[in-house]
Amino acid sequence: MTAHPVLRTRACELFGIEVPIVQTGMGWVSGAHLTAATSAAGGLGILASATMTLDELADAVAKVQERTDRPFGVNLLPNQTDAAERIELIIAEGVPVASFAAAPRPEQVAQLNDAGVLTVVTVGAPRHAEKVAAMGVRAVIAQGGEGGGHTGSIPTSLLVPGVVDAVAGTDVVVLGAGGFHDGRGLVAALAWGAHGIAMGTRFLLSAESRVPDNVTEQYLATPLTGTVVTDAIDGAPQRVIRTAMIDALERSPGLLRFPRAAANAVRFGRQAGVSLPALARSGVDMHRDQELSWAQVALAANAPMMTKAALVEGEPELGILPTGQVVGAIDDRPPVAELLERIVKSASDVLDALAGNTDPVAGSSDPVVGNTAPESSS
Repeated sequence: MTAHPVLRTRACELFGIEVPIVQTGMGWVSGAHLTAATSAAGGLGILASATMTLDELADAVAKVQERTDRPFGVNLLPNQTDAAERIELIIAEGVPVASFAAAPRPEQVAQLNDAGVLTVVTVGAPRHAEKVAAMGVRAVIAQGGEGGGHTGSIPTSLLVPGVVDAVAGTDVVVLGAGGFHDGRGLVAALAWGAHGIAMGTRFLLSAESRVPDNVTEQYLATPLTGTVVTDAIDGAPQRVIRTAMIDALERSPGLLRFPRAAANAVRFGRQAGVSLPALARSGVDMHRDQELSWAQVALAANAPMMTKAALVEGEPELGILPTGQVVGAIDDRPPVAELLERIVKSASDVLDALAGNTDPVAGSSDPVVGNTAPESSS
């Protein structure tokens, strides 16, 4: 694909990719198929490892490497019981990028940096970006409140410029996330000072996504007003599609959620190959390092298991549907290569129009760009 020169950003140079677009690590969604497709198309695909066993992760890494020789990453939870083994696997297999869904430990960043692995951390506030930049991370994903899954309250339009300012004077690359799905959004992120964008929901609704068809149809039918941020799932704010299950969880007293959480913790531990004592140790670490309350720690297994019920088992009435608010602006499931080409073309057209090189144009999903008010007839 031919991109506008402005789209060749520091993110492209850092990661060795063609276009400054990252597919985020979504649990149960970002497997080898989607990750390889994104990287092969010129973006950066990221495997979601938190919902995989160590052996499953090794298998997924091998499958991505079989399908493409382009850079990709693996997403990690810093307090996962076998995080050290996962980091060792990433290093041993030559995975070029490791991303963290929460602030990693300084020694984890140091180990990865020493091995030449690029580290990326998702942040929800400028002060978080400052903290991880001081650890030596190479890039941050600034996810605004519009983002899906666990999210903060600062809107993307304010968070991205704030994070850019917070890491000014460093070599840290900034990616915007939360609300992005087209070329106009990519240009907006660059205007705010970011070096690219990261998208989850847009990739979840792509042809290479393995989400069941009945669930995909529910996503595509969701309007911009159809999502909600709730802490009823696991005690932390999370954006999901508003469903009968969410309504029921929000109506139920907090104490009644704990039996479900305990059962989900046991199920998650079995599927991840983790013993109950190891899960308990992980909970202590989460309480200490992520500043979670004990109630949030106790409920933490709810989100991945309820997500699996919907996105893997195809039973949304029994689970949850994490999503960004942008779901209401998406109405199709293109192949990843077509999606990236479409975004790049749209962004290039917008940049040309803003520079006055062409007339304002409309892309496949972009309204007319620029001020098209008629000239005065006086």
